[in-house]
Amino acid sequence: MRTRGFTLIEVLVALTIVVIGIGALLSTLSSAADTTAYLRDKTFAEWVGFNQIAATRLALQTPADGTTTGDVENFAGRKWHWQQDISDLQLPGMRRIDVKVVLVPDGKDPPKDSWTATVSSILGAAIAPPNGLLPDWDDGNFSGRPAVTANGTPTTSSVTGAVTTGGTTSATTPSTTGTGTGLQ
Repeated sequence: MRTRGFTLIEVLVALTIVVIGIGALLSTLSSAADTTAYLRDKTFAEWVGFNQIAATRLALQTPADGTTTGDVENFAGRKWHWQQDISDLQLPGMRRIDVKVVLVPDGKDPPKDSWTATVSSILGAAIAPPNGLLPDWDDGNFSGRPAVTANGTPTTSSVTGAVTTGGTTSATTPSTTGTGTGLQ
């Protein structure tokens, strides 16, 4: 009785199949790792952009239209470069803020026009309610106080609102319920 094993050609074919399978698996794992790193960097870049928008909103003065740039050192252990563009929205008191952020390689200048993330926001004063009064959250009955602009002067705009539903239009009036929380 003669036992028969694998031939050299069968072994080589099996090894070729295994090598191709392992190569495909490593390629997939490498692609997944690259995607994870890209998404991590994009998330951090968005956080840098949102932080810059928050800083602009928290400033005590309305920003001027134009472009400003800056760097953030050691955010997530890396250096980030941002560019903020502020433009007029052609609505009274409203501005558009676009912040582009890029990861800066160690010891190099920021790449040109290859932004990692761009975040956008709107900055402006709220529209005054129809009666010209804002809720006074401190008095408990919400009697209201005069609406003011960003520089503290009273507003004089008269705004009326309407809601259209099912072909009919009805005027809207603001209503509030609850108790005061001390917010101004």
